[in-house]
Amino acid sequence: MKTRNIGVVIRREYLNRVKKKSFLVITFVVPVLFVALCCLPTLIMLNTKEAAKEISVIDRSGIVAPALADNETVTFIDKSDDDVDAVKALVAAGESDALLLISPMDVDEKTVNAETYSLKPLGIDMTENLNRQINDAVEGYRVSSYGIEGLQEIMDAVKPHIKLRTITLDEDGGETISESGVYMMVSMLLGMVIFMFVTLFGGMVMSGVIEEKSSRVVEVLVSSVKSIELMYGKIIGIALVAFTQFLLWIVLALVLFVAAGAFLPPELMSSVTADPAALAGVDGLTEAVPSEAGIVLSTLANLPLVKILVSFILYFIFGYLLYASLYAAIGSAVENEGDSQQLQLPVTIPLMLAFFIALYAFKAPDSALVFWGSMIPFTSPIVMLARIPFGVEIWELALSLAVLAVTFVICAYISSRIYRVGILMFGRKSTFKDLWKWFKQK
Repeated sequence: MKTRNIGVVIRREYLNRVKKKSFLVITFVVPVLFVALCCLPTLIMLNTKEAAKEISVIDRSGIVAPALADNETVTFIDKSDDDVDAVKALVAAGESDALLLISPMDVDEKTVNAETYSLKPLGIDMTENLNRQINDAVEGYRVSSYGIEGLQEIMDAVKPHIKLRTITLDEDGGETISESGVYMMVSMLLGMVIFMFVTLFGGMVMSGVIEEKSSRVVEVLVSSVKSIELMYGKIIGIALVAFTQFLLWIVLALVLFVAAGAFLPPELMSSVTADPAALAGVDGLTEAVPSEAGIVLSTLANLPLVKILVSFILYFIFGYLLYASLYAAIGSAVENEGDSQQLQLPVTIPLMLAFFIALYAFKAPDSALVFWGSMIPFTSPIVMLARIPFGVEIWELALSLAVLAVTFVICAYISSRIYRVGILMFGRKSTFKDLWKWFKQK
């Protein structure tokens, strides 16, 4: 095997792919979509408010209507003395947005039934608002029915309204406020990104092999270079394409995020930057409670970013190489992608299993299932990255990477033996039995 020939194949694969229009389109479209997915929900949430509604109320219990409070989105009109059918007719005619009908009080259960009538279904915010106010009214009635003076004030006073704050300690005893929800989101994001990259670029290797085989270009190529040199050159060339695209995505995404910040509402940006003290360590329990934005920023700042970045690169390299070698063997055994479905199954199942384990790794990052998922080489690239935000010992990372690297070497050797035979086989559908024969063939 000559490294010079592998270099020629790598150069050919890299230049052919980065010059394609599809590469340029995907490179620029993906960051735009990513930034849009991050920013649009916030903009939509800030700018989506339900239109003000006028709701007619017929209260047969006598306790709910007096407790209903108007706000910017709803105005209540007490029509308890009117006929129900007459008010329904007003709603049907569009003269009232909805009718809230409260049943007579159930003396035994001390509760009421509530129904709304409207031409169009009420939004979830409006429904929750009505439901909350009705429940508060019934709760107030039940409290007053005990005849204990000041009972409502006593009940309000005993409600603690405690929100648990999580504080992480570093090796030097330093304290930093953190939020487990942020770790969860980072964990899920890392798992999904590595899954997407491995499947996307691993599948690209298989497609490239199938394309060259079906067009008979491979017959010309193997006359100049060995099949194993062709396989490794294709795998490494596409890996370089992946890194090029990934780096461009990062740069473009950062530029777009900065640009998007100029269009976000000032109050939103001030809420993120108004609490710089939240980024500092916490000396005991202080009276000042950091804002939610400050806690999120503090948690992100407390993440082992260097470990995450280095681990991401290493697991992507070895995870991609492992699956790309398997995809190359599968591609060499078929002449079109439709025939590859059956042979892909043993490769697809571990990837999907790893993806689902990674999605739930944040619930129990040190559980036996997640631990072994981060050690088994066919699932470790995805699961281990999902564990890292919650803290992973260096020996676990080293062991996982070592097993992954050794497994890649073994699988690459097996795939190369299958590839050298399969790449020149035409006119038949290959099975796992054929792959085994090609592997043993000398």
